[in-house]
Amino acid sequence: MLRPGPRNLITDVDGLLVGNAQDDRLRSGVSVVLCETPSVAAVDVRGGAPGTRETDLLDPSCRVDRVDAICLSGGSAFGLSSTDGVMKWLRDHGRGLAVGDVCVPIVPTAILFDLLNGGDKAWDWPPYRELGYAATAAAGRDFALGNAGAGLGAKAGNLKGGLGSASAIDPASGLQVGALVAVNARGYTTMGDLPQFWAWALEQDGEFGGLPPPPRGLALSVSHERADLTHDPAEAARHDPRANTTISVVATNARLDKASAHRLAVMAQDGLARSIRPVHTPQDGDTVFVLATGTSGREVDALTLGELGTLGADCLARAVARGVYNAASLGAARGWRDTFGR
Repeated sequence: MLRPGPRNLITDVDGLLVGNAQDDRLRSGVSVVLCETPSVAAVDVRGGAPGTRETDLLDPSCRVDRVDAICLSGGSAFGLSSTDGVMKWLRDHGRGLAVGDVCVPIVPTAILFDLLNGGDKAWDWPPYRELGYAATAAAGRDFALGNAGAGLGAKAGNLKGGLGSASAIDPASGLQVGALVAVNARGYTTMGDLPQFWAWALEQDGEFGGLPPPPRGLALSVSHERADLTHDPAEAARHDPRANTTISVVATNARLDKASAHRLAVMAQDGLARSIRPVHTPQDGDTVFVLATGTSGREVDALTLGELGTLGADCLARAVARGVYNAASLGAARGWRDTFGR
């Protein structure tokens, strides 16, 4: 029977570590998924406003077939410099693609927009390089959720967003699946004005509140909350629906090639659709990376790959809810517990 792993984190997938670094004054941070050995990777981008680095090389037709880490960062385009810090840590530890006598770490990266959340962004040079190095150095099996790493400055519709993770393990086959996500969505993660998450039906062991079923049917409406720039520009900026993007990593211990990993990423994107409404909007840069560590030694057929994709989507949906559930109020963004009094 499939169950969450012992930590219910992406690090339940053998071969992966996660590190967070954040700056409370800045209200932003970085999360790094560190591969203990280079792993097959892929990506699927659905949002209309993505910010990424080193994603073209993940195309199955491109030569490089292993990566050393995946970096998720706040800071919008400034946050792409976090990759430099991750690469420095990796090079300092002899990690990367060997090209002659040169070692080149491969670190695909995605960023979210958190520049209008009230934090001090009056930097001289963007601080994300140092945050990327610190996050990589802090990588381990256990890590914080909610206001941590790339989730520190995030928001999710009408609520404070955050960093979430979840896992699923099949003891019979030995297959492991996990997800990590920084939830900074344009859409809502809860069912209208109810406290139940859209991912409610997928919850395991009360991992995001253990609430009963929603008490009533839901209207088929979508929030049209807009920023009123004529009333209070500063407050409106913090709620500007253009300031979004949900970025994530889904991982498995199965042996996949790049084409199969890409198919897993495509399927896993459905986890965002199961947990955020609306999703993949023109204001979001929704991005799902996949890592396949291959530690199980098991190659998968098409049927098993379909099952992994379903589990990946479920884990990602649960991780979204866990990220918001564990996030505390910060500035104008109110946490789930403060909003619903639970």
